[in-house]
Amino acid sequence: MSQINQRGAKELENWLNISYLAEGSPRQREAFAVLRELQVMEVLAGYRPLLAGTVPLDLQLPGSDLDILCEVYDPEQFMDEARQAFGTFSGFNAVTRTVDGLVRAKINFEAGGWPVELFGQPLPAAQQNGFRHMLVEWRILHLLGGDFREAVIRLKGGGLKTEPAFARQLQLPGDPYEAVLALGKLSQAEFEKLCTQAFPHRAADRPEKYDM
Repeated sequence: MSQINQRGAKELENWLNISYLAEGSPRQREAFAVLRELQVMEVLAGYRPLLAGTVPLDLQLPGSDLDILCEVYDPEQFMDEARQAFGTFSGFNAVTRTVDGLVRAKINFEAGGWPVELFGQPLPAAQQNGFRHMLVEWRILHLLGGDFREAVIRLKGGGLKTEPAFARQLQLPGDPYEAVLALGKLSQAEFEKLCTQAFPHRAADRPEKYDM
């Protein structure tokens, strides 16, 4: 688990209810409306879903997915239930693949102008890499503020994925996905030192919406 989870359960609880999106940016409010209309979190409640990716961090660009992570031990049943609920939506597609001996299910469709991706594997959503990445990135944004946010968005606009954009801004060596995860294992002091040294023009005031 990432460092933010080790500091207590409260931080995780803040992400369990997507109502925080209703108080966010226009695009976050739009995403909230789509998710509520779909009732996707309710439909998937048995799989303990968590919204992850760029939307909770307000780093989305046009075409960004609504990424929902699920704890799935029976991928065929998961895909059948998703097909019953969302199979009539444009672009619906459900596939499985095995990675490191674990079967992963991925379901994609479009709704309300948003691409939606449901991802399931036999692991609690809060322990999946997609969610762990997001928590580390939230800590970075909270620490470094708006200048860093804009730098990441510019890199994403130039074609980089989210984790490579963070890794480039922080000058992290090696695989960017592993490098971002590794930040979550640092002490708070080590984390702050690495981030502020790599991005010294830290914003004086941090965005309140990340002070969860």
